[in-house]
Amino acid sequence: MYLQDPMRFYRSKRDNTRRRVGDKYTILGFISSGTYGRVYQARSKEEDGQIHAIKKFKPDKEGDVVTYTGISQSAIREIAASPSVSQHENVVALKEVLLEDKSIYMVFEYAEHDFLQVIHHHSQTLRSNISTSVLKSLTYQLLNGLLYLHQAHIIHRDLKPANILITHQGVVKIGDLGLARLTYEPLQPLFAGDKVVVTIWYRAPELLLGAKHYNRAVDIWAIGCVVAELASLRPIFKGEEAKLDAKKNVPFQKDQMLKIFEVLGTPSEHDWPGVKDMPEYHSMKRIEYYAPHLREWCTQSSRRNIINHQGYDFLNHLFRYDPDQRLSAKEAMLHKWFQEDPVPNANAFHGLPHNQIPPNRRITQDDAPSMMPMPAVAPATSLHSANTGMNALHPAQMSGKASAGSFGSAGGGHSRKKPRLGKRFLNFTF
Repeated sequence: MYLQDPMRFYRSKRDNTRRRVGDKYTILGFISSGTYGRVYQARSKEEDGQIHAIKKFKPDKEGDVVTYTGISQSAIREIAASPSVSQHENVVALKEVLLEDKSIYMVFEYAEHDFLQVIHHHSQTLRSNISTSVLKSLTYQLLNGLLYLHQAHIIHRDLKPANILITHQGVVKIGDLGLARLTYEPLQPLFAGDKVVVTIWYRAPELLLGAKHYNRAVDIWAIGCVVAELASLRPIFKGEEAKLDAKKNVPFQKDQMLKIFEVLGTPSEHDWPGVKDMPEYHSMKRIEYYAPHLREWCTQSSRRNIINHQGYDFLNHLFRYDPDQRLSAKEAMLHKWFQEDPVPNANAFHGLPHNQIPPNRRITQDDAPSMMPMPAVAPATSLHSANTGMNALHPAQMSGKASAGSFGSAGGGHSRKKPRLGKRFLNFTF
């Protein structure tokens, strides 16, 4: 038989030498599930016994029959983007990718917390605001990771609290690159294949007005929304999302634009040159006029001690309607807000009492057995192995479920040197 089909002999020999997911990792429990699959906590069977997060992308399923239609676009993007940015301390690291039972397993470093957990811990348990020192440290590290992505010509396009992780050492990790796109000589326009990007509450106005051409400024707007949410413990622009119609046409998000206008005011041609050329401009003009109230929002009693004059100026420059006038990640890191005491710390939890640190991510055992592949299927195929400078993973949806995007934890050293920004931030290496 093998003489008639030598490739069959080769494949059989190759598969017998490859290790399965269960041969390399012990599944400790189930973290969350989402659109593309499920995420699990696992321990390496190597000597270091390191904890990882394993994201399993599921094949398409119709009823009880699993139909394999190929690798999802989200998985391809994350597999392609992660290795090139995994060496930075503020981006989750991908260790390897395995193919088994026609399912993709992405192995990330593990992180114990995320921004959404911090917000919930302060709003539900402590019932107190996040301190200025923690807010600055989280924001500065987030910008540091975003600067690295943008320097690598990558737009994240889905920054939100659930996608931004924190290790037990207080190190911020940007996760979930499932919507990320390369902006340097892209094979297709950014609009192609992705009519809707960025979760609605964090979506920039140019996207809400139907822009087909946009740039990294959409990530800066999202960071402004995240910083405001950390400061107030609730989304600053919490609009109702209008769903796609039967023909998958993208509707005008009137309620979301209204929520933005209520705080920032209605944009004019002076504020945003070219706004009249936006596809949804006429829809926007049907919304009543609002004066800007961001300063008043920042000076409310619950936020006054966190967002001072420089904090207001910082947010105001992140929330510029004109994308070309928003701060870049590098400019944001150089803002005077970070130069005032307390300055950012490389450990966001530095000096905090134990009760102010959110509890570790909840791990359950109910669904963990489903992680293990069926015993009769061929061994796993290693698609990729990346340098393991960090550890990462994350829940990606505000509902508490994950889009099976990424998750993370503390890990080893970093091989790439980055230029320093600011003399006072001696705890940071860029």
